[in-house]
Amino acid sequence: MKKLEVSELKKMMDEKQTYVLLDVREKNEVDYASINPHTHIPLADIVNRYAELNKEIPIIIMCRSGVRSAQACEFLQPLGFDVYNLTGGINMWSQVIDPSVPQY
Repeated sequence: MKKLEVSELKKMMDEKQTYVLLDVREKNEVDYASINPHTHIPLADIVNRYAELNKEIPIIIMCRSGVRSAQACEFLQPLGFDVYNLTGGINMWSQVIDPSVPQY
């Protein structure tokens, strides 16, 4: 599984690279703390909604700490998606990039 550090995501954002940031947390978690812009599909819905994603664009998958996003990567990669697991998730983003994003 390919991994992406939060510093690499920040660089991609700053350089306005093309990618999708897929947040697989539950709605209440996304409402509490998020990185924008993002696409939100809860992990439990991935099996029914993966067709909404574009196989031609890299997808960086995030959750709170990296566990659920790893599960999403394991599901999507064999289907032909170019996926990266965001190491440490939103909590690492808060620690390294933007401390205004709450940790939980």
